[in-house]
Amino acid sequence: MKDIENVQSRGSRGLELRTAAIEYLRLVYWGFNSIWFGNHLTGHLGRTDVASLTPWLAPIVWEGTFDATLIDSIYKQQNITIATTLFALGKYTRFLKDFLESAEEHYFVGFRVHYYLFTDQPEAIPNVKLGQERYLTVKKVPSLNRWQDISMGRMGILEKLIENELANEADYIFCLDIDTKFYGRWGVETLGRLVGVIHPWFFNVPRFIFTYEHRRESQAYIPAGEGDYYYTGAAFGGSLNDVHKLTRTCREQMNIDAANSIEAIWHEESHLNKYLFYNKPSKLLSPEYLWRDISMCVGQVKIIRFSHVAKNNAEVRPNL
Repeated sequence: MKDIENVQSRGSRGLELRTAAIEYLRLVYWGFNSIWFGNHLTGHLGRTDVASLTPWLAPIVWEGTFDATLIDSIYKQQNITIATTLFALGKYTRFLKDFLESAEEHYFVGFRVHYYLFTDQPEAIPNVKLGQERYLTVKKVPSLNRWQDISMGRMGILEKLIENELANEADYIFCLDIDTKFYGRWGVETLGRLVGVIHPWFFNVPRFIFTYEHRRESQAYIPAGEGDYYYTGAAFGGSLNDVHKLTRTCREQMNIDAANSIEAIWHEESHLNKYLFYNKPSKLLSPEYLWRDISMCVGQVKIIRFSHVAKNNAEVRPNL
């Protein structure tokens, strides 16, 4: 009987391996043929000066790697809603007007967008005219004395928002910093199951430069020499289910760290990078989708779509 069970076990394992191999080859075939057909059927789309696929075959979105008209027409048929969360506490309310006005010009234009703004000063919200099927919901939250607490507290708030309100209200969600401004298209080419944005400081540097959390005591720990990309905490998104898993996990890990009097080197961004290292994103956005106004452009970045605005951190952050 044991021999039969062993044979069955080996047969089952063999089937699993064959299935996995076939799936891998299918993905490789799909990846290379997607590039080939993109080049030959849609006006030579594609880039040779940058990586446009990760080692796990997730696309990396750059200017010149997608057909905006085609992809818009595909998503228009799906009648989707994109939830977008923003946090403006303390002096950060000053960035709201530029953010919202530029978003109305460039962010998912022609699609249904619902902004969820968390602030300690609802009375400071500027009057910005929103387009058709564009909505803004303001939610009051307590003031906090440390910018680090504001930053890290977002994960728990996002987790609860998805659980309590968004299940029947949205299809995708993006979580964006408010001290930013749009300068170009941010559209449905960015949608995916789980989406990370490559940090503009680290997109063209070797891995050992990445500022991961390397202390073993922290739940955000990534061993030296490991890692794929360094992702910004200023922009991430995906499906409701996947972003809920991300925010819940990061919140739980930060709570464990707090109980042990540990704060990761880059706060929630460190925990985000840990999560995305072990739970690979299905799509990556290039630094076009999060730049810095004080940074000079480099050759690979042909367009700045979204950027942190220049500011005096010591003036706007409460504890600097």
